[in-house]
Amino acid sequence: MKHEAFHYPTLDDVRAESKKLHAFLPLSDDTQALFQPLKLGNVQAANRIAFQPMEGTDGTEDGAPGELTIRRYHRFAKAGPGLIWFEAVATLPEARASAHQLWLTEKNVDAFRTLLDEIREISMKENGYAPLIIMQATNSGRYSKPHGYPEPMIAYNCPPLEEPPLPADRIVTDDQLKAFEEAYAHTSELCQRAGFDGMDVKCCHRYLACELLSAYTRPGPYGGSFENRTRFLRNCYRAAQSAIHTPGFFLTSRLNVYDGFAYPYGFGVREGGGLEVDLTEPLKLIRELKQAFDLPLINITMGNPYKNPHVNRPYDHGNYVPDEHPLEGLSRMMQGISEIQHAMPGLPVLGSAFSYLRQHAGSLAAGMVSGGHCAMAGFGRMAFADPDMVHELRDSGTISPKNTCVTCGGCAVLLRQGTPAGCIVRDREVYKL
Repeated sequence: MKHEAFHYPTLDDVRAESKKLHAFLPLSDDTQALFQPLKLGNVQAANRIAFQPMEGTDGTEDGAPGELTIRRYHRFAKAGPGLIWFEAVATLPEARASAHQLWLTEKNVDAFRTLLDEIREISMKENGYAPLIIMQATNSGRYSKPHGYPEPMIAYNCPPLEEPPLPADRIVTDDQLKAFEEAYAHTSELCQRAGFDGMDVKCCHRYLACELLSAYTRPGPYGGSFENRTRFLRNCYRAAQSAIHTPGFFLTSRLNVYDGFAYPYGFGVREGGGLEVDLTEPLKLIRELKQAFDLPLINITMGNPYKNPHVNRPYDHGNYVPDEHPLEGLSRMMQGISEIQHAMPGLPVLGSAFSYLRQHAGSLAAGMVSGGHCAMAGFGRMAFADPDMVHELRDSGTISPKNTCVTCGGCAVLLRQGTPAGCIVRDREVYKL
């Protein structure tokens, strides 16, 4: 169906439109399911709301949290989510997505520790509990810009993402991949010293680990078969696990289960199946990671924010008009999350993409959680726009339409520009295009 901008003043309007589209959007009038505690392995989240890893591009040149970084996480702490999924932190200097992406090192680990202490202190004072905090460890791969301009490191040439194809010397060698894997051990050790509760081996949105999942055309030990295409991710996990010395510290991933590209350039599809979602391989991978590394949860996402952002975050405005209705895209995400949760009942699944529904986002999140379709609901751009949404949901059962994200994509534009990213609508005194 043709793309339409958001126009749903009431929850019943959303229900009517989703029924017309045959969209899977389990909405609930009661949002209290989001305020039940959730046990994750040996730890517990105070509620079922997570703030997703929204990168601010505002670290210092040496990778430490900058002034705006600290401001953002203080706001998040005051808001009271049960889990803060800390934004992408580079594992190596050449793997930074910008000259101001965070990068955890021996020299700045104390700055990270101070910020985490402040997050917990603020949340305890404001909310009576401290959030769990997971750090997203990343190798930006194709999207590396360590000096402020593109210096891509790609797994293979991918026509849907390259016009013209990138030079062959941009394809990382097997030896480079082995060195990148080893870097996760040091990052894991520093992550624990900084005081994080867990570490995300980032595997989403076509950054390096994610791109390798679809490396059907790459020769050698990192391409072709399922075992080879998942080798890098599994080896990064092994490296990170080898450095764990803190009781209760855990590993997890924000994982793309569908890229939105046809075979042989996308994960979560099958040969000859076009763009139809096929979760056979993603489920196989999740089961293997769960068994090998005792994951306490998995964070599910889809798409590529640089090429087909409507797949993972339906929007009203952008540099192209999607060939689907936003509620159809939202339904695809909810169906995928639900399928994974029901296939893995012993593994809590954190769902994504709720922000599109604005003031009704909490109703979709609550419906997914209360219906057993996921265990936790993640909010990204909504956290930029209205971090106080947690209190609004707790106190009134809804999010104020005066504060909500309007899915304009402005925060993503700032991120792509390599400038400090935030909400250009609700926080315009700080963030402007």
